[in-house]
Amino acid sequence: MDGGAQYNPRTVEEVFRDFKGRRAGLVRALTTDVEDFFRQCDPEKENLCLYGFPNEHWEVNLPAEEVPPELPEPALGINFARDGMQEKDWLSMVAVHSDAWLLSVAFYFGARFGFDKNDRKRLFSMINDLPTIFDVVSGKSKSKPPGANNHSNSKSKSNNKTKSSEARAKQPKPPPQAKNEDLRDEDGGPDDEEGAGGGGGREEEHGETLCGACGESYGADEFWICCDICEKWFHGKCVKITPAKAEHIKQYKCPSCSGSNGGAGAGSGNGKRARPS
Repeated sequence: MDGGAQYNPRTVEEVFRDFKGRRAGLVRALTTDVEDFFRQCDPEKENLCLYGFPNEHWEVNLPAEEVPPELPEPALGINFARDGMQEKDWLSMVAVHSDAWLLSVAFYFGARFGFDKNDRKRLFSMINDLPTIFDVVSGKSKSKPPGANNHSNSKSKSNNKTKSSEARAKQPKPPPQAKNEDLRDEDGGPDDEEGAGGGGGREEEHGETLCGACGESYGADEFWICCDICEKWFHGKCVKITPAKAEHIKQYKCPSCSGSNGGAGAGSGNGKRARPS
């Protein structure tokens, strides 16, 4: 499609430059030029593909006519899904397919010109140092807090609290992380039968975390907060809590627990889950 016969990078460095150029073009299509890209992906047209070129340009076009093509082809028919999904989700889908296509092109060159094990490893290492297109489009490359993975891994042995640990690690505020340590220690103790029977069992029943207000599932780029009483998770936007407000909340009560039932019964739980001052 982009003249692969005339442009054949043969060294690891040349293939990486080719990868970076194509990646830059695809990122531009899905961010800076997104309105133009959206317009060109008309569902009324035939199967369309998004191509990235080594000169950092992009193009929406029909797939190559020759079979087999000179280079691996991008995902076919991205335009058909454009109006059937939310724009954000559609762009994320195209980004994931674009990441897969970039890797296939890079390793196509590696296979064609006989890269050995060390060359392939070096090429992948250079590629892996760059954020994926999906990371850029979804904002993950900017919003992921340092050390989040380590925090999640340190909690992986506690089955009942795995879901809470992962979700809290994604929150921008550190107090709930410290509080999660207290919860794990307290819930694991022999004298906290009520706590162990409540939160852990509820989380094992659900395969994924759902917002207690709107019922939607967790999104990695969204702020969530957990009620210290019922241990349900909520989108911050659904309960009108921002990350800045959450910084000053020692113990959060959701709207339901703040009502008529949030008094004496919740009080003993508060004392047990209180964060050290």
